[in-house]
Amino acid sequence: MGFLEDFQASVETLPAMLHKNYSLMRELDRSLRGVQLENEQRCQQEIEDIKHGLESGSITFEPAKLKFSDEAVEEQKHCVRIADEKVALATQTYDLVDAHIQQLDQYMRKLEEHRQEKEAAAAAAAVADTVVAATSAAPAIAGTLRSAAADAAPKSGRAGERGRGGRKKAKVPTEPPPIDLELPVDPNEPTYCFCNQVSYGEMVACDNPECKIEWFHFGCVGVKEQPKGKWYCGSCSSYQKKRKGK
Repeated sequence: MGFLEDFQASVETLPAMLHKNYSLMRELDRSLRGVQLENEQRCQQEIEDIKHGLESGSITFEPAKLKFSDEAVEEQKHCVRIADEKVALATQTYDLVDAHIQQLDQYMRKLEEHRQEKEAAAAAAAVADTVVAATSAAPAIAGTLRSAAADAAPKSGRAGERGRGGRKKAKVPTEPPPIDLELPVDPNEPTYCFCNQVSYGEMVACDNPECKIEWFHFGCVGVKEQPKGKWYCGSCSSYQKKRKGK
């Protein structure tokens, strides 16, 4: 299971990277609140000064000249820059987690393929053992049948009945119940397809840009390989036919 070891090694650094990004976002929040408070106080003071100037007559009412100071405007721009930096950091954090989720999906598919290969190999080995056992036992069975036929030929009456009554029904070997391999699913992971399950195995996308589901599992829609050209789900296919019929 080398791929599991690789994923474990890659995910070990994830908590530290997330902690670093979250700490930076908290620092940006504190800085943003401080600048916003200073800007609000400055703007409020400038508004009060303009009101007093208009009331005293020292300032004439000219809308083109009534504006905030350059310091207040610069503080507002600084707030926008801090907010943009925080958004970029949040996007980077999301992409980091999403990359690990996609990597985990790949490893889960590899694990499922490995399990299927082991089951197929075990089934093939069982069939081979059965064939070998049947081939080895064939001469002995044939001899037993010939002996039984020879012994039964001169006998009749109750002895023959005892011979028939003495047979035992062979036990039909039962197959062991399949092993249900259930892997834990993240409740926050998005679901797809008509089955409303998470992404796994091969999936096909509906070419209708307005499709509400968008992605479907091969088995749920009866697809065995990626379609050539455009493909629509059952709901969107009906809608497309109605549009063409108009």
